[in-house]
Amino acid sequence: MTNPLLQEWDTPFAIAPFDRIADEDFAPALEEALSAHLAEVDAISGATEPPTFANTIEAMEAAGKLLDRVLGTFFTVAGADSTEAREALQREFSPRLAAHSAAITGNRALFSRIDALWQDRDALDLSDEQARVLMLTRRGFMRAGAALEGAQAERMTAIKSRLAVLGTEFTQNLLADERDWYLELAEGDLDGLPDFLIRAMRAAGQDKGVSGPVVTTSRSLATPFLQSSPRRALREAVWRAFTSRGGRGGKTDNRAIAAEVLALRAERAALLGYDSFADYKLETEMAGNPQAVRDLLMAVWAPARAQALADAAVLEKMLAADGFDGPLEPWDWHFYAAKRRQAEHDLDEAALKPYLQLDRMIEAAFACANRLFGLEFAPLDVPLYHPDCRAWEVTRDGRHVAVFIGDYFARGSKRSGAWCSAMRGQAKFPQVQAPVVINVCNFAKGDPALLSYDEARTLFHEFGHALHQMLSDVTYESISGTSVARDFVELPSQLYEHWLEVPAVLEEFATHAETGAAMPAAMLDKVLEAANFDQGFQTVEYVASALVDLEFHAGPPPADPMQKQAEVLEGLGMPRAIAMRHATPHFAHVFSGDGYSSGYYSYMWSEVMDADAFAAFEQAGDAFDPETAKALERDILSTGGSVEAAELYTRFRGRLPGVEALLKGRGLIAA
Repeated sequence: MTNPLLQEWDTPFAIAPFDRIADEDFAPALEEALSAHLAEVDAISGATEPPTFANTIEAMEAAGKLLDRVLGTFFTVAGADSTEAREALQREFSPRLAAHSAAITGNRALFSRIDALWQDRDALDLSDEQARVLMLTRRGFMRAGAALEGAQAERMTAIKSRLAVLGTEFTQNLLADERDWYLELAEGDLDGLPDFLIRAMRAAGQDKGVSGPVVTTSRSLATPFLQSSPRRALREAVWRAFTSRGGRGGKTDNRAIAAEVLALRAERAALLGYDSFADYKLETEMAGNPQAVRDLLMAVWAPARAQALADAAVLEKMLAADGFDGPLEPWDWHFYAAKRRQAEHDLDEAALKPYLQLDRMIEAAFACANRLFGLEFAPLDVPLYHPDCRAWEVTRDGRHVAVFIGDYFARGSKRSGAWCSAMRGQAKFPQVQAPVVINVCNFAKGDPALLSYDEARTLFHEFGHALHQMLSDVTYESISGTSVARDFVELPSQLYEHWLEVPAVLEEFATHAETGAAMPAAMLDKVLEAANFDQGFQTVEYVASALVDLEFHAGPPPADPMQKQAEVLEGLGMPRAIAMRHATPHFAHVFSGDGYSSGYYSYMWSEVMDADAFAAFEQAGDAFDPETAKALERDILSTGGSVEAAELYTRFRGRLPGVEALLKGRGLIAA
């Protein structure tokens, strides 16, 4: 076997040998891995011995390791370094993987063995973790349609296959729009732009093969351009391009895809006996049902909208003072909000950014993890899938804990946004395996690379997810790391953002790119004072997206999602100068797959907890209090999905928090 995906990997810590893997290796490796996995499943379901936890549930946990390895490698490169060949493979693989999954959950003999164990669970003498894995396994089969028969089972399989195809098409259409659009700028168009942005735009121009600077729809370029360009017509052009991704007509338009996805999800839920897809999806989350989500979002919406409208009135006066007739438009908000922040807090992005070097912020994230959890990070010299990537070995007390890979820079081959994934999850069965975790971001390149404060917060956010994977300490991979309720998974990531705001962290790591000087105390004070600046805008754009997502799925599927989106926003009284953070045609959280469908609210649900969780450190009088850090690791970061999320949080804090902590944290009510 010459295919490196099918060989044992003799690389350090069994990292994928990216330098030996070619695109043409993936299809035959997938073929082999699918066949091997089905053979393993058939051996389990066809066993003549009565079902036991070992010969059924543990056997399933041990099965499919080759498939995990192939897919972990493929989806890493497909999302972060796409090529035409990889996009074609994604289109080919999506329906096959859906059919493969359906063949397993539709295996009646296998489900019969699982169900028999469930019915006899009280007599099995299982550990708490084993009982949890049994429950989750059976529940997963039930929710996948394992109890369906005949035409209903066949229809469920067809729906899953079609949804997999549509999710891939949605993602690839969006990537194409993001890759293809850019605006070339003349030298005169650079007036008023900070040097760091001009350098980044020139680098982006080189990447696009043009001689001058360009603006792309990468958030790391579009947002600072909207904040700093005094040319209103150019701001409008960039804003319209950014917000129309996936909805510009032609072969990359995602609107029809969104409509079909919503219809198929509703049908899928109905086959399983649920009133709506949101009822189906939220059943297993902390929220439990659509009304609980709606209640949370609306409790935040009212004060956020009031703050946004008050802010809009101030910004519109600034617009008028510049000689423009109102009203304030969405492409004006960032520009005038930046001017207002500078006026009210004397905080200028161009002056701040040199203190937020990417490399120093990575060091800061590592240093916080060291002080909290004793983790140490040593660079690894191993081949990775792109020259921009870098890797570290993570250890504690000299013991190997994980491999961490960082892929931080924007490029045309990478989908937008930021994410964390595990190429290999932590487990102790069938043998001990340490995780290989990757953070992917889209920061503008530079020498050195400089971040905005929001981008530095994104780096800490994704590293919080990585810590959830690295510190996992469970037996079974199916419940390790971030394998938790969707509205709990953002807690570790959003909680970790708080350490960026610890003054001692910025004092040590926010050093000037040219002089090496620490951030002046006055600037540090201004950064922390301005932490809640423009929260009305940020909260409104987020909550609007979350409510549209919920209403898409909480009733009959809309024939025209764009009309439904407009109706929801009108019903909310959406401020005219603010757009949804993610309009339907580029709402990848919701339409690239089922992960955040009916679940975009999860960030806010978790924020209710993260504000309260960091308060535990504040109450201890030390952001790095050892006992509180130990409790955080023990009760949340190490446990994966081995216990219900609400119970885990209650173990850590003694009770569940209310929404007040979130509102105070965002400055939307008095502290």
